[in-house]
Amino acid sequence: MTRQTDPGRLQQINDYIEQHPGVRAAGIAEKLELSRSTVTRALPALEEAGYLLSEDWHGRLWPFNTKRGRWI
Repeated sequence: MTRQTDPGRLQQINDYIEQHPGVRAAGIAEKLELSRSTVTRALPALEEAGYLLSEDWHGRLWPFNTKRGRWI
């Protein structure tokens, strides 16, 4: 059973990542005035909703553009 997450919040988090590639969950939380745990819990929901992200070894999040098949 998956946790229900507000689609508007998911879009807001994804938009922020697209505008600030390489941001960490803590940075997203601070700028969007959310708790860090809320952002962390939303990451799997983003994937389930069809948003593709990549996380590097340092915990930074990057958008992935599937239409072009390359990083944006």
